[in-house]
Amino acid sequence: MDEQQPILMEQRAGYRVITLNRPHRLNAFTEPMHQALKAALNEIEADGNCRALLLTGAGRGFCAGQDLNDRLSKPGETTVLGSTLEAYYNPLVRKLRALPFPVVAAVNGVAAGAGANIALACDMVLAARSATFVQAFARIGLIPDSGGTWFLPRLVGPARARGLALTGEPLPADKAEAWGLIWKAVDDMELMGEAHKLCVHFASAPTVGLSLIKRVLEESWSNDLDTQLDVERETQREASLTPDYAEGVRAFLEKRPPVFTGRRADPAGL
Repeated sequence: MDEQQPILMEQRAGYRVITLNRPHRLNAFTEPMHQALKAALNEIEADGNCRALLLTGAGRGFCAGQDLNDRLSKPGETTVLGSTLEAYYNPLVRKLRALPFPVVAAVNGVAAGAGANIALACDMVLAARSATFVQAFARIGLIPDSGGTWFLPRLVGPARARGLALTGEPLPADKAEAWGLIWKAVDDMELMGEAHKLCVHFASAPTVGLSLIKRVLEESWSNDLDTQLDVERETQREASLTPDYAEGVRAFLEKRPPVFTGRRADPAGL
């Protein structure tokens, strides 16, 4: 049994860092790893001082998806994959999308299968130029899961989504950036510095406003324009009642840098 901690968590000023920590298996998921990650995300969500999350992998890979040697993937268990998605992967994707602050993925190497789509579930994806994204599912007779069939066509369009899903060909980081799959590809040696820099920025940003941006962008996928305009009106009203909006306006008028606290408005004021 692996005696390493399956994930590592570090607290920085205003943000947390989670490192997937099974480098000998390219950080492929096992049940204990899922459980440890779930507990860490619940702890982070409850921490009112956390205003961003950085997710990365140890060693030479980000995440190779499911560890096929793990008991969750025994041959012959015809319902196990659906059960695994229901118990672990789907809640993980939903949690990453719903966290009330930005989540940054630093893809330091291969991101394959569910590992690729967990990265895409983050709000912003930075990747080392040596990194690749692989929808490896078709190679073993499966479909893209962990949100892959939702993320891919929305990020790169239906033609490229079909190509990536049907062939399982690796997509290099530079091309992933050019196609709009990720935010940015950077030189390998600069990856973690750039990722931390982004999280430091978010840790001093208007956190509630950023969480509202996450929410309205998510809702826009299922709304028509008229409905989305109404969503924008109501959400902007909510944003305008936050202390950070008031501080932003004061700082602008006083010609000084704003000092955002990330605090929510008094519910009585809504």
